Amino acid sequence: MSGIGWRVHGDGRTISPGAVVAPDERLSWPRTIGIGMQHVVAMFGATFLVPLLTHFSPATTLFFSAIGTVAFLLITGNKLPSYLGSSFAFIAPITAAMASGGQSVALGGVLVTGLLLAVIGGIVHIAGSRWIDVVMPPVVTGTIVALIGFNLAPVAWGTCQQSVVDGAIATSCTSGFRAAPVTAFITLMAIVLTAVLFRGILGRLSILVGVVIGYAVASIRGEVSFDAVRDASWIGFPTFVTPTFDFTVLGLFIPVVLVLIAENVGHVKSVSAMTGHDLDPLVGRALFADGVATTLAGLGGGSGTTTYAENIGVMAATKIYSTAAYWVAAGAALVLSMSPKFGALIATIPQGVLGGATTVLYGMIGLLGARIWVQNKVDFSDPVNLMTAAVALIIGIANYSFSAGDLRFEGIALGSAAAIGLYHLMRALARWRGTSQEPASPASVPGGDEIKAV
Repeated sequence: MSGIGWRVHGDGRTISPGAVVAPDERLSWPRTIGIGMQHVVAMFGATFLVPLLTHFSPATTLFFSAIGTVAFLLITGNKLPSYLGSSFAFIAPITAAMASGGQSVALGGVLVTGLLLAVIGGIVHIAGSRWIDVVMPPVVTGTIVALIGFNLAPVAWGTCQQSVVDGAIATSCTSGFRAAPVTAFITLMAIVLTAVLFRGILGRLSILVGVVIGYAVASIRGEVSFDAVRDASWIGFPTFVTPTFDFTVLGLFIPVVLVLIAENVGHVKSVSAMTGHDLDPLVGRALFADGVATTLAGLGGGSGTTTYAENIGVMAATKIYSTAAYWVAAGAALVLSMSPKFGALIATIPQGVLGGATTVLYGMIGLLGARIWVQNKVDFSDPVNLMTAAVALIIGIANYSFSAGDLRFEGIALGSAAAIGLYHLMRALARWRGTSQEPASPASVPGGDEIKAV
């Protein structure tokens, strides 16, 4: 297939048992529009959760999510179905950058991450992706994904400050689970129960369902203010912010590139396996496209993007891999981003609800790293694998920090560097001394699962 266009699958209404709707096919337009709306619902909860946690504009993030999806479809020749939503890998570095320099500085980090990913995508398109497998074997990829999730655990719990009021010490919690423990607990349990009580798309959207239930509870308890919603207009452009660059925080964003590589490679391999099409030649284009989308987001005020596992789940459930549905999803997201009232409503979600959701979410991100180890049968009786993961995880979870002049590196950056450096150092020494316990034909699958929930 060349250019944009789809042939109708069968009669456009039904899918034969065992058949799939290929990326270059579509059903009738009413059915395609319906599937596209389903993709919007699937990406919605996770895409909005990132700007809420990082204090970015939800409407601006949704705008660049839609633009990024369109860019992805165009760059990949309309052959790779994917929705580009907010990447959770950006939460920790953005939070740190916001604390030190504000949103514009954080956007500088997002922009640099996108440019670097685009460059890597160009290299992969020309030279192939085998070198990624060598540099980032499953034990390294899994460790980096895991330490990103677990590094965020204190954010889920929240921060509190003590002050003296009338001679007594008063504690005030303004974020996370501790901000409103009752609401947070109800949100947490709603997510957990939805995941096991419902099948299909509702079970996959357990985070979104839990947030809706938690929001209703918070509203009843008087924890939600609708003043900003009443004041917002129905139609208008999102708020755009210009990035600035602070080299002291750029080191926080470099590990995110490694995660985005793993996510995109994993996405391509997953869709290849489900459709029976060899999409490996598109790996370089996918990386470049995600880099372009993230760069655009950094230029204007959106969160960095990545290919979404939630939407892979929708495709697996429906057997419809048509890229036409993603054009519909991108168009719908663009329309929603043009409503300031809608964005203001999303921004009213209180901290207690976010605390309950992130308690599940950040833990799931961490365990997705372990899932990469399991799927690729990583042998932890091998001291190279064991110590690589052990050291890097402790550095990430404890949030080790190191300053070199004006540059500051924290847990995720140092843990990622430790994972890559220790693995290759120990593996080289073990081979030199003849003590290596690696198998004769090591697996080359990078294990790049998405790090988003649901």
